[in-house]
Amino acid sequence: MRVHAPARRTSAFVFASPHSGRDYAPDALARTQLPLKVLRQSEDAYVDQLMASAPGHGAPLVEALFPRVFVDVNRAEWELDPDMFDPAPVPRRPVSARAAAGLGVIARTAADGRPLYAGRLALGEAEARLAQCYRPYHGALQAELAAAKAAFGEAFLIDCHSMPAASARGADIVLGDRYGAACSRAFIAAAEAEFRALGFTVVRNRPYAGGYTTEHYGRPARGVHAVQIEINRALYLDERSVTPTADLKPLARALSHWIGQMVQHAHAVPRAAE
Repeated sequence: MRVHAPARRTSAFVFASPHSGRDYAPDALARTQLPLKVLRQSEDAYVDQLMASAPGHGAPLVEALFPRVFVDVNRAEWELDPDMFDPAPVPRRPVSARAAAGLGVIARTAADGRPLYAGRLALGEAEARLAQCYRPYHGALQAELAAAKAAFGEAFLIDCHSMPAASARGADIVLGDRYGAACSRAFIAAAEAEFRALGFTVVRNRPYAGGYTTEHYGRPARGVHAVQIEINRALYLDERSVTPTADLKPLARALSHWIGQMVQHAHAVPRAAE
């Protein structure tokens, strides 16, 4: 995990890239039964580069360096599939639909549905991954949101993802605010309007309304607003080879413009505005 801090915090925004990690530790990689090229298809590849301008706008970027197939920080810590571990974890809550489908905080399957492991993992392996990756990431995210709120009275979390072109349903951008629960109406409207002004096709909440991060941190009544951004991979990525196209840099420039406009908007609107 890495926090890219601005030279000086001048914005109430915090950006996060939870799924762009591509540091495949050899020992963890050796435990899987699928080739690296298959594992990489689970990444929101290069979203960290698309959002790299955030510190220049006075906002930190919290980046997960570890791959999503090893630890998915956009899940609750308790979202473990009991059939995946030996011994089975003591359930803290009913098994979530995501964990049951193989896409819990420790994934059982790759993006194409194939099992990642030949057998069960030791429960201690799950605990080690949570301790080394999950908790430091969320600790950093919480600290940055608290610092933004202390400095500006509000905090705006932008959780940054990419989506397969096949699931985008023709949209360039999908904004998720948990159907209005995770941020103010004014903020999500501004986010959509600024993207449309740049020529992007934008929809809200379908098919992605926001995951654990948006749901957990978005508390607009307490002055913390959260929005999930899904970017169509066809805009910048060869999905088959997981390599960026020539369109990555122009898209990053457009996103930098969007960030700048959103920062201006957030600081121009009175905090009570809806």
